[in-house]
Amino acid sequence: MCIFSKEAEKQNRMAALLERLHAKHNASRPWQETCKVVRQAMEKRGVMNAAGHQLLLTCLETLQRALKVSSLPSMTDRLESIARQNMLGSHLSPSGTECYITSDMFYVEVQLDTNGQLVDVKVAHQGENPTSCPELIQHLREKNFEEFSKHLKGLVELYKLPGDNKLKTKMYIALQSLELDLTKMMHMFRLATNANTVETILHGSVGLLTARSGGHLVTLQCYVSPYDIFEEGTGSQLNLTDNNVPRSLGVSVSVTIEGTSAVYKLPIAPLITGSHPVDNKGTPSFSTVTNSNCVDLPACFFLKMNCPMPFSLSFIQRLGNATSIPVFESSPSLSPLYQLIVQSQLQVLEEGVSTPPPSHNMHFYSVLPDQAHCYFLNGDAPVQDGHSLQGALVSKIPFRHPAQVPLLLDIIRHQAAYNNLIGSCVRRTSIKEDSAGLLQFEVCPLTDSSFSVSFQHPVNESLVCVVMEVIDSRQVSCKLYKGLSDALICTDEFITKVVQRCMSIPVTMRAIRRKAETIQADTPALSLIAQTVEIMVKNNLPPSGSPSYMTGMAAGDGTNPMGILMSSLSNSNRQVLYHLVWSVSLAPIVSDLISQKSCPICPSRQAKEAMGSIPWAVVGMMEAHWVPQSVTPPAQVRAAQCLTRQTFSIPTAMRILLLMLLI
Repeated sequence: MCIFSKEAEKQNRMAALLERLHAKHNASRPWQETCKVVRQAMEKRGVMNAAGHQLLLTCLETLQRALKVSSLPSMTDRLESIARQNMLGSHLSPSGTECYITSDMFYVEVQLDTNGQLVDVKVAHQGENPTSCPELIQHLREKNFEEFSKHLKGLVELYKLPGDNKLKTKMYIALQSLELDLTKMMHMFRLATNANTVETILHGSVGLLTARSGGHLVTLQCYVSPYDIFEEGTGSQLNLTDNNVPRSLGVSVSVTIEGTSAVYKLPIAPLITGSHPVDNKGTPSFSTVTNSNCVDLPACFFLKMNCPMPFSLSFIQRLGNATSIPVFESSPSLSPLYQLIVQSQLQVLEEGVSTPPPSHNMHFYSVLPDQAHCYFLNGDAPVQDGHSLQGALVSKIPFRHPAQVPLLLDIIRHQAAYNNLIGSCVRRTSIKEDSAGLLQFEVCPLTDSSFSVSFQHPVNESLVCVVMEVIDSRQVSCKLYKGLSDALICTDEFITKVVQRCMSIPVTMRAIRRKAETIQADTPALSLIAQTVEIMVKNNLPPSGSPSYMTGMAAGDGTNPMGILMSSLSNSNRQVLYHLVWSVSLAPIVSDLISQKSCPICPSRQAKEAMGSIPWAVVGMMEAHWVPQSVTPPAQVRAAQCLTRQTFSIPTAMRILLLMLLI
């Protein structure tokens, strides 16, 4: 009974409160009076206790952002509000048309006309004259106050340095000197190589440099994947120039200076001497570090990643060795590298996506135009000493001399290329595991720069493996491993060419299977050719250069087995026959050398053993006397290798040569 009475009392109090609110709402109040009350509340918020009234302050700032800026007072109010949000001071000129946003180390001057329209925006650092900032002008003209606030935040972060204003000024001068040297290094690279925008990003000594503007630091863009330079959806290549490259494209770093616990000698004047590079790569000449051009500061230069990037432990050590400064002040917390790569890739894929990612358990699906793949990233596989490949997220890299930047960027590019290949398997796509035609692949790390992709042979039911070695950001070496009795899929050169062109594992695996299907489609013709070649070897038919043999081939009169084949083969397979004819004419000579186990051409037995069972001198002599001009030397070398090092059987070697020539 008591409970019911308390509930009724609570409802009565609520009804009374609502009635009072309705009565207050219905009372007429002039709009000017309402505006006055709101303005008084906003003017008082500066002296409020931030901790106790944070919710109220947030609500007032939200109201401020919602108000339309269409007059001089509303514009200055908004600018002052943004300054307070970034813990900066602000004041107006006596005319009310200039708004100054100030700190101890810099100030921003916003010039307006009497209608509140923007005239100019200038930024002045301590000891410098104010200069116009095009980016800030654009943001304020577009009423993009959020981006304008980000610039102010960047300026505040720039001066979060230890010491007094005098010491901070020295650190700022050191950063300016570094920026001048890096800008000169990019121009020297272009002067020496005549590189375009994309080539500068991928190969430039300092990448593509974008100058500091407002609160945006100097940016060095150093790596883009092949898919970064194609427009999503249409697939057309982007026409990238220095002026339209987004700062967020690919992998980039910002150049800044930050306080450190240790003291480093940093330049306070540009170190590059002369205006021309010393070689064809654009390498500059640096002056010697002395007490006149460098000072000891409790600070260090940093390359800050545009987003934290996974690095393997050995690559982190390489970064430290390049600068003699450890990347982390204390030992970092290590995690499996593949797990870090997956997390980073998923964060990129989830930008602007509201649906949660599907649970993956390191299994990812890739849907291609005519294939569906499932990739298992086995990042826990032991690499060395029984441990998996470990790594950590790196957000910034310390250095102290501009000459160290190219070395650091090469290491960053190398790791970015490795991460890009592994990350190409990571997708948000979800497919049923028992779907028909789903192809299974396992990606397993081998070293910090290589990995294997294992899958079922497209023709046989055996396991094959492609090992990819990321030599650097420009080169990827691939090798296919299969059983001796397995049908040939494709060459290592073919896989390498595809990988370096697309930097995508799924696209490469699709190309391998399509190539295998092409070879498999030619199998009936290959079988007929192989049988005919064995007959030719057994009967010791005339050499390919003899007139009667070539005439018989062309005529197809039935007296020559090659002539019978010519009428049933395509032009491409017919060209293969011309290559095989040479091989058959070469076969008796090679067979004789193999049986003799000696070489009359090469007088040195040691040289003979170093070059193999058949010295290259003999192969060269055979080429000079027996080879038609249309036959390419690589096929001859491969033929000799097959005959001497693998089979010691002429028919078997002919089959191998035939398959190699078809690739």
